[in-house]
Amino acid sequence: MHYEALTRVLHGFEAQRALVLGDLMLDRFVYGSVERISPEAPVPVMSLQRMSDMPGGAGNVARNLAALGARATLLAVVGADPAAEVLRTRLSLMRGIDARLLVDAARPTTVKTRYIAAGQQMLRTDEESREALARPIEQRLIAELEDMLPRADIVVVSDYAKGTMTDAILHAAVSRARQLGKKIIIDPKSNVFARYRGASVLTPNRSELQAACGTSCRYDDEIEAGARGILAEGLCEALVVTRGSDGLSIIRPELPAVHLPTSAHEVFDVSGAGDTVAATLSLGLAAGGGIVEACALANLAAGIVVGKRGTAIVTAEELAAAIAPFDARGVVEKLCSFEAAERLAGSWRDQGLRITFTNGCFDLLHPGHVSLLDRARRSGDRLIVGLNSDASVRRLKGPNRPVQDQVARATVLGSLKSVDAVVIFNEDTPLRLIEALQPDVLVKGAEYTIDTIVGAELVLNRGGRIVLADHVPGYSTTDAVKRIARSAPNRS
Repeated sequence: MHYEALTRVLHGFEAQRALVLGDLMLDRFVYGSVERISPEAPVPVMSLQRMSDMPGGAGNVARNLAALGARATLLAVVGADPAAEVLRTRLSLMRGIDARLLVDAARPTTVKTRYIAAGQQMLRTDEESREALARPIEQRLIAELEDMLPRADIVVVSDYAKGTMTDAILHAAVSRARQLGKKIIIDPKSNVFARYRGASVLTPNRSELQAACGTSCRYDDEIEAGARGILAEGLCEALVVTRGSDGLSIIRPELPAVHLPTSAHEVFDVSGAGDTVAATLSLGLAAGGGIVEACALANLAAGIVVGKRGTAIVTAEELAAAIAPFDARGVVEKLCSFEAAERLAGSWRDQGLRITFTNGCFDLLHPGHVSLLDRARRSGDRLIVGLNSDASVRRLKGPNRPVQDQVARATVLGSLKSVDAVVIFNEDTPLRLIEALQPDVLVKGAEYTIDTIVGAELVLNRGGRIVLADHVPGYSTTDAVKRIARSAPNRS
């Protein structure tokens, strides 16, 4: 797959508007440590340390869409309970997501709670109802769907078999999308694929395809045979089968199957990987890519997300780095969204590691930058770099900056051994990022004073320290830009 073709499709993500419909749930992660076995029963005793809540299911699809630069409208049903309020709050803080949550007081909000110690999941508990929606709430959801769908570029259905996706709602979504000429991608949980008749693409995993076709789907030829049986029924235009460590397969009528090997280099957690595939594939198609191009991007995105812990997302910057025409495997792992960086910092803190933070535009990286970053890394155990977005740099430096876009700048920073994580922020200052990461050490150049460093007071109040790195004379991006301008031939 050509780098230029994938990049062209990726650049189209930002213009897309997606409607996400399906089962919304709260993914709760409870972290702790296990040091003994209970005297009451042969089970581990877990000492609880912290808890993290994330929108899951259809909410995770919406998060991935927004992280990739699109705008997502999320239409879902919640209960009248504290978990619903947590979801509302979380979703309201996520840029690019418009959450339309209908309340059904007769059913609980779905909550999946995972208990994790030493990086291993010890137990999962589910609070849920799998009963189909009652007729009144079903009709309200269909009315909302029909109102929102004309403004969407593509529709993504996330069916987790929790009762939201009734036959009536599926029929309304598919028929209305086709009537308006919009593609509809469905991630199915039911083993009766006839319920999804009319979908543009179905994205089952290997087990779901096997349950639907009733035959083994372990190898390439078996998956192709099973998928072609589904296609012969005229249920959809294509099947994209996710296969975990074996990558994914694309099967279309009257065309050879395409099997894409996984791009994952290390697997920490497969939670939500199917959501990432559905979101990326949908945007690839909406942005004008063919299904193979869209799947190539989705496969790369899945390879990135399984290398993260928890219900994770993939950013446009991470995906851009993954398709770069060089070996960017180490770089991709360092490019983090705001949420991913917050989780990463929490994980490092749990391990007793000291977190160092510095920030800047880092346009045209020079020896002064390298010296600062090296000093910052030696001041702690892990270094997180906050990088001003392109829009932020323009506000701070003027309309002709940055010279390099944020993906290029993040990629260069991520290639440095001294840097452990890079987070792009859109604000003029990194204050919100510092508040979330709670670094132990804040590093800036010696030209600053402590009272002029954004976030210094926060770090000091937590018992942290400020480090002023020596300035390397003779290096400045602004001066370099001026020298380039002076040396350019006069074209007048």
